[in-house]
Amino acid sequence: MKHCYWTLFAGVALVASPAQADVKAGVDAWQRGDYRAAVAEWRGPAVAGDPDAQFNLAQAYKFGRGVPADLAQAEEWYRKAALQGHPQAEVNYGLALFENGKRLQAVEWLEKAAARGEPRAQYVLGTMFFNGDAVAKDWVRAYALTARAAAQGLPQASTAQAQMDGYISLQDRQKGLELARVYERDAGRPQVVTVPAPRTTQPPAAIGRTALPPSTAYQPRDVTPAPEPTQSVAARPAPPIVRPAPKPTPKPATPPPPSATAAIRDGGWKLQLGAFGEAGNAQKLWSQVGGRFPGRKVSYVKSGRLTKVLVGPFASSTEASAACRGLSPCVPVRE
Repeated sequence: MKHCYWTLFAGVALVASPAQADVKAGVDAWQRGDYRAAVAEWRGPAVAGDPDAQFNLAQAYKFGRGVPADLAQAEEWYRKAALQGHPQAEVNYGLALFENGKRLQAVEWLEKAAARGEPRAQYVLGTMFFNGDAVAKDWVRAYALTARAAAQGLPQASTAQAQMDGYISLQDRQKGLELARVYERDAGRPQVVTVPAPRTTQPPAAIGRTALPPSTAYQPRDVTPAPEPTQSVAARPAPPIVRPAPKPTPKPATPPPPSATAAIRDGGWKLQLGAFGEAGNAQKLWSQVGGRFPGRKVSYVKSGRLTKVLVGPFASSTEASAACRGLSPCVPVRE
């Protein structure tokens, strides 16, 4: 089982330099659906250092058209074009680094693209600042970047912003919106304005990640006046939308004492409390919530690259659902 990600559908944007007839011929071949011919036209100029040909060749490797899909090759050709200042290559290189697990290297390129107003870069960078993923946690900046991406029509960013509303204070959200206006005003300038997150007297809520279903298709705005192919577009993985752990609810004044002698019946039901890319996070979650389930056992089940946290047994779906109340994520599952 693979990670379940929110999905960004991105058009396979191509560019052609007027000075390179081979690059233009490759774009024409691509639009006819002759991807092998397109790659053959681009390879020579790409090796010679033409950034448009390098970007287009990276796209071919990214989506597996005319060549076998190869994310490492795509990343390398994006890098070559990005180092020459190719704007589309910069954002795609940053996203490729993120997708390939090179988060620290991705930050620089995502910053550049976000400063130009690129919504995908703003959204990814916003989730990184919210989670403290390869950068210092900064909820004001996270909210500002996510709000800008949402304002430009990125549906995943709108969902993430709504989730952040439940965990970021009104004061910090207002500061984030002020910073978002600065980003909008300064879009295209080389540097992103940074406002440090204010100090708080209470520690922030624990941040969790969970698998979410794919979103509706999204066509990004392409700032380059280049032809687009008419073929259907492959999905681009995006980082998981942030869903922080819920705020703890106060315990009742006189909770009913659990029955030490009550037998636990096994009806084949368990609770799945989440799925994590790092096993240590799964164990950390159980250390935080295990006290809610006296007498139940926890198991950590590997599923692909994920570790699922399962708790049980429970006698029925009704009993399992009742045990989930006030806890998210928490899903009754039948063995």
